[in-house]
Formats: sequence, C-alpha cells, structure tokens
Amino acid sequence: MFAIVRTGGKQYRVAAGDKIVVEKIAGDAGSTVSLSDVLLAGEGSDLKDVSGLTVSAEIIAQAKADKVIVFKKRRRHNYRRRNGHRQQHTILKITAIG
Repeated sequence: MFAIVRTGGKQYRVAAGDKIVVEKIAGDAGSTVSLSDVLLAGEGSDLKDVSGLTVSAEIIAQAKADKVIVFKKRRRHNYRRRNGHRQQHTILKITAIG
C-alpha cells in the first residue's frame, strides 16, 4: 500500500519501510510522529478513501543538508557578499499506513 503525504510544503509518495528526508519536524531520534495530511492512498491501481487515514513514522535522525554558498557581486563597485546556509532536515522511516 502507498500514500501521498504532504509535510513541509512538499509531497512525498511513501510505503511501509521507506526512508524519506523531509523538512525539520520537532522530536528526538527514536520518537514516532504521525503525518495526518494524506492526499491519496491506494494499492496498485486501486485508490482508497483517505478520510481519517494517517501515516505513522519513526524519526531516525535530525541532520543538516550540505552547505549552500550564496555569493553576490556587483562589478566595479567593490561590492562582494558571501553567505552560507545549511538547511535542517529530518530523516523518517515509515512504519505503517492506516
């Protein structure tokens, strides 16, 4: 069985046992979270009713993404700015759908 869930403004297709990387969700490693914003669910080509359906997941780790360097420059104006950013994300393991 699979489900389409929305978290952090993005949509993910998940099934039991999958590992996904999502925007940061509050919680410690080992705790469980419930993703209640299920958009679609089904098995094979059959679609199921999603009213009251939740996806439970276990937090594997809280991590940071690779650093993104933002460099701005304006020619002939002695203007240079260098900034870096590391987005925080959460690694989830889907335990059950239903």
